[in-house]
Amino acid sequence: MRRMVRWLAVLTLALLLWRLVTGRRGGGLVMTGERPDWRYAIGRLRGIVSPPVEITPPPPGIRFEHDVEVAVSDGTILRVNVFRPESEGRYPVIMCAHPYGKNRLPKRGPLGYRPPPQYRWLCQPKPVTWSAWTSWETPDPAYWVPRGYVVVNCDLRGFGTSEGRGNLLTEAEARDIYDLIEWAGTQPWSNGKVGMNGVSYLAISQYKVAALRPAHLAAICPWEGLSDVYRDFARPGGIREDGFIRVWSTGTKRGGRPSEDIREEQIARPLRDEWWAARTPELERIEVPMLVCGSFSDQELHTRGSFRAFERVSSPHRWLYTHRGGKWAEYYSEEALAFQRRFFDHFLKGEENGMLEVPAVRLEVREERDTIHAVRHVAAWPLPQTRWTDLHLRADGRLVDAPVADSEVVSFDMSSGRASFLWDVPEDVEIIGPMALRLFVEVRQTEDVFLFVGVQKLRAGRVVPFEGSYGYGFDRVTTGWLKASLRKLDSGWSTPWHPVHIYDEFRPLKPGEIASVDIALLPSATFFREGEQVRLDVQGCWFSTRNPFFGHFPAAYEHSPRGFCALHCGGEHGARLRIPLVPPQTSSSGGVA
Repeated sequence: MRRMVRWLAVLTLALLLWRLVTGRRGGGLVMTGERPDWRYAIGRLRGIVSPPVEITPPPPGIRFEHDVEVAVSDGTILRVNVFRPESEGRYPVIMCAHPYGKNRLPKRGPLGYRPPPQYRWLCQPKPVTWSAWTSWETPDPAYWVPRGYVVVNCDLRGFGTSEGRGNLLTEAEARDIYDLIEWAGTQPWSNGKVGMNGVSYLAISQYKVAALRPAHLAAICPWEGLSDVYRDFARPGGIREDGFIRVWSTGTKRGGRPSEDIREEQIARPLRDEWWAARTPELERIEVPMLVCGSFSDQELHTRGSFRAFERVSSPHRWLYTHRGGKWAEYYSEEALAFQRRFFDHFLKGEENGMLEVPAVRLEVREERDTIHAVRHVAAWPLPQTRWTDLHLRADGRLVDAPVADSEVVSFDMSSGRASFLWDVPEDVEIIGPMALRLFVEVRQTEDVFLFVGVQKLRAGRVVPFEGSYGYGFDRVTTGWLKASLRKLDSGWSTPWHPVHIYDEFRPLKPGEIASVDIALLPSATFFREGEQVRLDVQGCWFSTRNPFFGHFPAAYEHSPRGFCALHCGGEHGARLRIPLVPPQTSSSGGVA
């Protein structure tokens, strides 16, 4: 450990020196106060050496049945761990299914239980606590079993101790989970009601099986999970993700026997074809009660898919729990667990606890990364009182309220440049919801541009940071992506505040062509004070490096081809940013905590 700490300290000092000398980052121009500094790097180093994780010993009074065999419909044996109360009886079941190995539990060392290595590199902004019976991103048996539940942790086919070859994200995988649910619902210790719960893949795996409507599935709680692997993760905006997908694909191959390599398929399939469509759940078929967590922080992975799930499922009983904190810190927090428990107590135990009277959306509004401005419960998403406001782009770098009469042009180098536009916030206001950007682009020396769009909050000329994906603590308010050649819209799903693209054909830009492109920026909830600024950034490459101390590890995306991009503003090219304004004095909606 001492050798690792010394090595990391030397690496950090070297990186600090490099940053000071070069003053550069991977995402183009750098302005004062808009990149992590040495204090941030030291915090990252501290989190790597000693992550803020407390792992408690397993509690007494719980039966732990290890590697229980379950035969699914084709005869393949899947294995599950069952945690249940010692006292006899029939209890509701909380289940999770994943490819991460149910038996990969924390190991005890001389200084206590060692946290998973992910917590060292994907830092959390506040402490996380769970028991030594909790595998990666799963519900904690030490919390749920003493409260009258059975927890069933399942190895998917081809992973952990289960037989066969894995079928990740597929209908075949959903059929396996269907069989596991029906098995759990008919055991002598089960009351016949099964709920699903878990983070990330453990959330994603819930959508397809819920669409199959197994008889014993009574409720689901997908806590931050994408619902369209092409749009949300592999190719957001049609742009290939080259960072986390490599890490995840490599990890699943090392940890099991997947039948396909999603990284290879991602490279081979730039359009959203039948292969991608087959891995997309039919959300509209989901009728079971749902509590979905939609974070504003996980924009590179789960944000878009979580909000899509809330908006599209057919269940008359659905709730959206939002936050802008760390993924696991929030999932295992007292408040989140209490909300999950209230949900499951009602739908799995039949308790009359007022759950049906809770407004649909738990809304958290942040002022900055570590400052929560407000938490309240509202009836709908987006908020009905939203004042959709267009800010018009000017070539001089301003965002203005009135349309621009004269035609103007601003250009940037797609490899290292940026076009930025500022709006001075005239009064205290909340920006809550998705944003939509319309640009008129012309490219030079190439046929395409990969547009990376970010909205920053500025205070006294300095960027105000927010929590982001993968534990990145210097994120933007919101982000959007679009490959201009994949600009064709899906008229069936697009709304005035959320454009949706089809990604079924390339339309290269011709010389001299000025193309209208619409870009969706992901949901956010941010409080702005009078005198602060909104800054819109448009560029041709990702915003940060993969450096784990100063950058956004492991996020990375393919870059635009070399060339220049011209943004046309004003006149017939009415470029604008549509933002969801909610005056604070009218944004509150009654409800219960």
